[in-house]
Amino acid sequence: MSPLSLYIHFPWCIRKCPYCDFNSHETKSAIPEAQYVDALLADLQRELSLLVTQPQIISIFMGGGTPSLFSATEIGRLLSEIKQCVTLADDCEITMEANPGSFESAKFHEFRSIGINRLSIGVQTFNDQYLKDLGRIHNAKEAIRAVEIARAAGFENFNLDFMFGLPGQTLADAMHDIQTAIALKPTHISFYQLTLEPNTYFYKYPPLLPDDEDIFSAQKACQQQLAENGYQQYEVSAYALPGYQCQHNKNYWQFGDYLGIGAGAHGKISQTLPTHIIRTAKPKNPEQYLKQACVDQRTVIEVAQLPLEFLMNALRLSNGFSLDDYQRVTGLDRKSLEPTLTQCLKQSLLVEHQQRFRCSAKGWDFLDVILEKFCP
Repeated sequence: MSPLSLYIHFPWCIRKCPYCDFNSHETKSAIPEAQYVDALLADLQRELSLLVTQPQIISIFMGGGTPSLFSATEIGRLLSEIKQCVTLADDCEITMEANPGSFESAKFHEFRSIGINRLSIGVQTFNDQYLKDLGRIHNAKEAIRAVEIARAAGFENFNLDFMFGLPGQTLADAMHDIQTAIALKPTHISFYQLTLEPNTYFYKYPPLLPDDEDIFSAQKACQQQLAENGYQQYEVSAYALPGYQCQHNKNYWQFGDYLGIGAGAHGKISQTLPTHIIRTAKPKNPEQYLKQACVDQRTVIEVAQLPLEFLMNALRLSNGFSLDDYQRVTGLDRKSLEPTLTQCLKQSLLVEHQQRFRCSAKGWDFLDVILEKFCP
C-alpha cells in the first residue's frame, strides 16, 4: 500500500509566461468554473473506480495554470465534494498555487477559510525588470504584499517559488532575491534554475543567459545563505524549515501513488486491477476535457523501466532511498539495481550511510549522468 495523494490541475492563466511548458492556457473569456468543477468531480469518480482499495488521501495539490483565479465558492464546493468521496488524513496537506497579483491575493482569507492550509506563491524574483522579462503580471511590491496578506489570512505554512540563471541576472541579483525571501520568513522555498524547455517562447527565441560558471556560483552562494538561515535542502530544488517539507511533493519523489484529475493532469497508480504500476494522463485541451471528447491515457510502466522511474525521483531527495523502499514500491528484487549501483558508489556519485543510498555532493550536480547509467 503506497501513500495516496491527489493532484488537481487548473489550466487557465491570465498570461502565458515565455518559459512555461506546463499545460496552461490564457483566459480569453470567463472561466467556466462551475462546469470545470463538475468535470473534476466526475473525473475523480472514474479514478477511484480503478483502485482496489481506497486509502486515505495524505495530500491535495491544486496546480496550474493559476488555481487562485477560481472563486473560493467553487473551490470550496470542490473540496466539500471530495471529502464526500474519499477519506482525508487528519493532517492532510492541502496546497494551492497562487500568483502574488492583487486580484488573487485578495482571496487568500477565503481560501484559508474553506480548508486550504498551504499556499505556494510564484514570486520568481524581486527584480521588476526581470519579472517583466519573464512575462509575470506582478511586481516586487505586490509579491511582498501577497506574503503579508497570506500570513494575515492565517497561512502559517507557505512556499515561495524562485528561479535563478535569469537573463542578465548577476550574483548580487540572485543573492538579493534569496535574502529578501528569507526576511519574509516563509516555511518553504523552491529555488530552481531557469531552463529553456521545448514548446516555449524562450526555447524558440532564446534569451541571453549568464554563463554556466556564473549560474553555478550564484546557486552555491544562495544555497549557503539558505542553509545558514535554517532552510534545509531536502530535495534538488526544495528548502524547508524543520517540519515543513512539502508532503505532496515528497510523495512523488518517494514513488508514492497519486491520482491526477483535470485537463492535462498526470497520475501514478499501483493499486489497480490487475496489479500494475500505471501512468495516467488526461486530455490537455480544456474544451475537450470539459466535453470528455478525448480518452484518458493509461500506460503500464514496463518492468525494465521501473528502476529508472524509481531512481529519477528518489535520488532527488537528500535522504535518498533504502533497498527496502525500492523493493516495496516497485515489487522488484533489490538485486535488479546491480551492478550499476556498485559502479556509482565506486565513482563517488552515490554514497551509502545506514543502508540508505543518496547522491554525493558531486552526484547531485550530475544527477542526469547517474540516471543515464540506469537506463535500460
